Amino acid sequence: MRYPAPEKLEIIRLVEESHLSARLTLAKLGIPRTTFYHWYNRYLQRGEAGLQDQSPKPKSVWNRIPDKVRRKVVKLALKETELSPRELAVMFTDTESYFVSEASTYRILKAHYLITSPAFIVIKAASEFKDKATGINQLWQTNFTYLKIIGCGWFYLSTILDDYSRYIISWKLCTNMRVQDVTDTLDLALEASGCDQVCVVHKLRLWGAGRVVAGQRYEALAWRTVSSPNPRQD
Repeated sequence: MRYPAPEKLEIIRLVEESHLSARLTLAKLGIPRTTFYHWYNRYLQRGEAGLQDQSPKPKSVWNRIPDKVRRKVVKLALKETELSPRELAVMFTDTESYFVSEASTYRILKAHYLITSPAFIVIKAASEFKDKATGINQLWQTNFTYLKIIGCGWFYLSTILDDYSRYIISWKLCTNMRVQDVTDTLDLALEASGCDQVCVVHKLRLWGAGRVVAGQRYEALAWRTVSSPNPRQD
């Protein structure tokens, strides 16, 4: 329990003027002796001002990025102006042998006004899919996941997931994100599912690099675009 300074002073005066011993008086008041003598020593040294609650001293954060490292991140960002915070974080970790996360890089750049507002309108995600799958093998989703292994470099996990069952039908660990890697993963999915045909639906990405890659994949897969077979339900 915290006592305000006037109550602390009143307790000190009660103990000083009591005909009982300090120990018995404090016991009746319910005040621990160590607490009282801590107050009393501060009162003798500084008077009533010593009884005011002292604000806790700010403690240093153990994982705070040093200012020297922050300046290096800013310097790298000013040099590599085309890189995103994620790419800057990866490059900084590789070149400086000091790990800085993407989120930390973003906060550092934002604090130095190096993060600008996007030049495009952000599209709000829908609450649900427009065309819902009602059975297995009606709709598949493809994805590439980036994996960096220390000492080995970057790897890319190509997967195909069934939208209805949420089951990963096929996957392939690749060293690149080539069109052939996508077609190989698709062949594995066709073999695993028992389907012999697939209709590829091309959807453009909202940002530049993704649009080019997606377009290349679509052109390579266009020869597979045929009428969808009746989906198997077994």
